[in-house]
Amino acid sequence: MAGGAGSRLWPLSRALYPKQFLSLTSTNSMLQETIIRLEGIEHEYPLFICNEEHRFIVAEQLRQLSIDHSGIILEPDGRNTGPAIALAAFHALNNGYDPVMLVLAADHEIQERKNFIDSIEIAKQFAENDKLVTFGIVPASPETGYGYIKVGEKIGPDGYKVAAFVEKPHRLLAEEYINSGKYLWNSGMFMFKASVFLNELKKFRPDIYSICETSLLKSESDLDFIRVNGKVFNCCPSESIDYAVMENTMQAVVVPLDAKWSDVGSWTALWDISKKNENGNIIRGDVIAKDTDNCYLHSESRLIGTVGVKDLVIVETKDAVLVA
Repeated sequence: MAGGAGSRLWPLSRALYPKQFLSLTSTNSMLQETIIRLEGIEHEYPLFICNEEHRFIVAEQLRQLSIDHSGIILEPDGRNTGPAIALAAFHALNNGYDPVMLVLAADHEIQERKNFIDSIEIAKQFAENDKLVTFGIVPASPETGYGYIKVGEKIGPDGYKVAAFVEKPHRLLAEEYINSGKYLWNSGMFMFKASVFLNELKKFRPDIYSICETSLLKSESDLDFIRVNGKVFNCCPSESIDYAVMENTMQAVVVPLDAKWSDVGSWTALWDISKKNENGNIIRGDVIAKDTDNCYLHSESRLIGTVGVKDLVIVETKDAVLVA
């Protein structure tokens, strides 16, 4: 899924070029890193979903990696993760098979790849037995920017029933969650059979099911692009997969993931996962830093010079400067 806006990383991330297409943690974009992370795993050709405005960005970034894929589904307007995943599931079934789907966001950072791959293998076993699997991140801190998953009864050596999905907590409540040892961060990554997900969606949100089915049946293909019918799809409610299905189903399973994960949803998150120099600075682009400590300094088109400052974010683009 590559349809997010990434507005919290302004001015680097913009509506027409959001963070999943930026090179924030390596020389590759976050979308490209998501693909590279799966190398060595046996899988079918991947399917991509993005906003129609970003179609050429996605196609070009896939071309740069020489990625064979099964198509790029274009949403005329974003409707959150529930409808996006429904479109992907219908597309898979329409191609004559019922695959286990690994649903990933294009803008996540996962630093410990082996742990990630191991968790996928565990999740696959549950998914093949008709469970809807979500990956719960082992929390590193009492984070208030993420939703949480309360783990329930243990099933198998590495999986748990989902006791509850919990909204983003305030600080004190987040600390209680961490101290209890019964909560994981909600990663927004999933694994399940296409048919199982759609059956649950039809049960709980038949309106989303019907609209997505019809909009894909009336879609038009253009080279690698699959244009869903905008007149139909734009009538679809905007709903996350959590609200549409995961909070309602009795088939939800959570697999813990401890792999230095981040959704890179803020400057603080980007700071936490980036490598610092000997002065604790992160420097990108044309920067001169003197007597400068613990700063994030990013220049795209002009020289940034700093003297005697600390604990700042300074980001320069062609049309904007952020100092925070």
